[in-house]
Amino acid sequence: MIQSKVELSGVNTAKLKVLKSDETMELLRRSKEGDKKAREELIAGNLRLVLSVIQKFSGRGENADDLFQVGCIGLIKAIDNFDISQNVRFSTYGVPMIIGEIRRYLRDNSAVRVSRSMRDTAYKVLQAKERLINQNQREPTVEEIAKELGIKREDVVFAIDAIMEPVSLYEPVYTGSGDAIYVMDQVSDTKNTDESWMEQIALSEAISKLSERERHILALRFYAGKTQMEVSAEVGISQAQVSRLEKNAINQIKKNM
Repeated sequence: MIQSKVELSGVNTAKLKVLKSDETMELLRRSKEGDKKAREELIAGNLRLVLSVIQKFSGRGENADDLFQVGCIGLIKAIDNFDISQNVRFSTYGVPMIIGEIRRYLRDNSAVRVSRSMRDTAYKVLQAKERLINQNQREPTVEEIAKELGIKREDVVFAIDAIMEPVSLYEPVYTGSGDAIYVMDQVSDTKNTDESWMEQIALSEAISKLSERERHILALRFYAGKTQMEVSAEVGISQAQVSRLEKNAINQIKKNM
């Protein structure tokens, strides 16, 4: 399992650095100005994002190191193509780029044979999708891709379906510090879209930046359902301190997301 492997491609995933939002934007700005050191720091500081994404593809028998390396290529493309003038979080743009790079790798190494014409259409669809992501800093809709290529919506769907690998209902979509989210959890659920999945990654990253005490208080308050008075008695601090720490933690999460 990917999540149990501490070292991937020579990188100790247990010690990956996490950048704050303002740090990321500053490094992006410097990287755009040609600062190679800033670009390297930016890559190193977002490897945890790559690690989070490759959990989506675990359980397929693919080599975790290979997926990690391919995901890093997607990360580098995202860094080089990100438009800092747009009011968009880097992870919102980066995650689809990393996913796209991994899907291309899996498609090119798939044993399933697809007709040449269908594969050509699929390549054009993927290229158009990447252009639109670069242009709009978000995932394009099927209709937007069809309009970009001047083909029918159905042709876009068929082309993508033809090169997509079968997915198990028990394939993990995301595995954070808690329970894994599986494909079957998303069936017939319009709320669990790629966008909400990215929000879950962002939330997990934001919570990881809190202090141990703040995480503990939030867990007692919102997972165990305890009142501030009950948390106060359990943690050994005043209710006012619990309230202050809780408010500060929530504000930090909002800021980091």
